[in-house]
Amino acid sequence: MHEALDRALDEIESDPPRVLVVGAEGKVVSAGVDVAIFAAQPDAAAGQVLFDRMLELPDRIARLPFPTIFAAHGLCLTWAFEVALACDLVVASDRARFGLVERVIGLTPTMGGTQRLAARAGVGRAKELVMTGDLYDAGTLSRWDVVNRVWPADDFATELDALVAHLESGPTRAFAAAKQVLDAADTGGVAGANAEVTRIAAALYDTDDMQGGMASFLADGPGRATFSGR
Repeated sequence: MHEALDRALDEIESDPPRVLVVGAEGKVVSAGVDVAIFAAQPDAAAGQVLFDRMLELPDRIARLPFPTIFAAHGLCLTWAFEVALACDLVVASDRARFGLVERVIGLTPTMGGTQRLAARAGVGRAKELVMTGDLYDAGTLSRWDVVNRVWPADDFATELDALVAHLESGPTRAFAAAKQVLDAADTGGVAGANAEVTRIAAALYDTDDMQGGMASFLADGPGRATFSGR
């Protein structure tokens, strides 16, 4: 599955969409990773090669220059949860549950989940999820700012479609700029973001969407612009 998603990302990067939704079919999103893969590594050096390879996938998703949504309709453990945390938004059914359960084999999460949880919910909550290995419902993780939206299971597909349509119709290049500013803040704090934000924002003058958006606002008022993503 990891290799299949890598190939899908190759296609996505060559022909970018306005929005990417990562989800799953079936009763669960993910019940975890095949432990036999870890057990097959002969030593720490081989283990690090495997973990480096696994880390590439969420990092690729985090770098995509358009909104990304992870949609969790059911149980979402380990590998898939760490992929979810690399997305811009995590949305969930009220039946979804999440966990980082690597403690059961004496491992710690390797795909960025620990640090991305800390960025969303704080270091204390990240330690709690990793150290307890407990399962957490979507409502709890929403209160902790890990999950952005929780919808009833019966309405999940409809609500997801509406959110996708809303983001898809927006100024995609401006969304990418916001992600760049937040990346700068993540590494350099407010000062780091301040050093980059004016350059990033000014570059949007060269986009069709900002030029068209300003013209539409001045002619017709707010909320009437049509954005092409260019």
